[in-house]
Amino acid sequence: MPINMELIIYGVIFVAVLLLVEGIYLTVFGKSISLNSRVNRRLEMLEKGIGREQVLEQLRKEMGQHMRSRSFPLYSILAEKAQKANIAFSPSQIIMVMMLLSVVAFFGLTIGTSAALPVRLLVSLCMGVGGVYFWINGKAKKRLALIEEQLPDAVDLMVRSLRVGHPFSSAIQIVAREVPDPLGSEMGVISDEAAYGRDVGEALKSMAERLDMQDMRFLAVAVTIQQQSGGNLAEILAGLSAVIRARFRLFRRVKAITAEAKWSGMFLSGFPFAALAMINIIQPNYYDDVKETAVFIPACLVVAGFLFANVIVMRRLVDIKV
Repeated sequence: MPINMELIIYGVIFVAVLLLVEGIYLTVFGKSISLNSRVNRRLEMLEKGIGREQVLEQLRKEMGQHMRSRSFPLYSILAEKAQKANIAFSPSQIIMVMMLLSVVAFFGLTIGTSAALPVRLLVSLCMGVGGVYFWINGKAKKRLALIEEQLPDAVDLMVRSLRVGHPFSSAIQIVAREVPDPLGSEMGVISDEAAYGRDVGEALKSMAERLDMQDMRFLAVAVTIQQQSGGNLAEILAGLSAVIRARFRLFRRVKAITAEAKWSGMFLSGFPFAALAMINIIQPNYYDDVKETAVFIPACLVVAGFLFANVIVMRRLVDIKV
């Protein structure tokens, strides 16, 4: 069975692009940027002797720089994901990384394949942009998932701090010191902003909108209402923690119940493409007898339309909102 090695080379180059962008990121910013670090990035920067004001300025710049650059050509598709992932690269640096990876992919395609120059240019550009997009999208999903898991424990820590007599600003500061990234640095920024005079409720609301997290909006609303009307904030946050944990359990339960349906939908959506790829790998001349007929191109367009509709319908069927 002859195997088309060029398809394998395309896949290997794309994987290499993904690994290269992660390597560049860790090389520039070090391991402190990793979400696996036990010490959050803000504390590590403070321990290096950087001033509190400079650390706050740096973190706030990273948190807001992407949405301010949505007007950049080619960058608008990445801005929201990059903001949620809190990518420390500036928008111009991300675009430079895209171009660098596209050049690397082009040289790889030139060495490993015999494709025409326009094809290599187009595919290398798609690999550079697509590789960065997949990398940022993965970072955003991982970061938001970690914040959702950390939030109930952080709220419980606030409750315990308030019950022993600490003010809410000190409770935020304790969370910023005790909780690892990504939530630790986020709360650290709120603590620093509060120290410089910003309203805590407003800072929490701004963070909730930037991350687009419903549970964080609940926290911001609870703190704002308590500030305006008074009440026992510890009891309010204790109830909020219970609600967040209940919602989290419900999400996990729905995810477990719908896992089979989602995998079935993914299989039914991907199987036609996998079958087409395998046919071309195992027998590249399979369609030679019908390629020259008048209905081949229209039939391909119709099949592509049905496949696209299949993907959309399958995603709608298994996308259950809670």
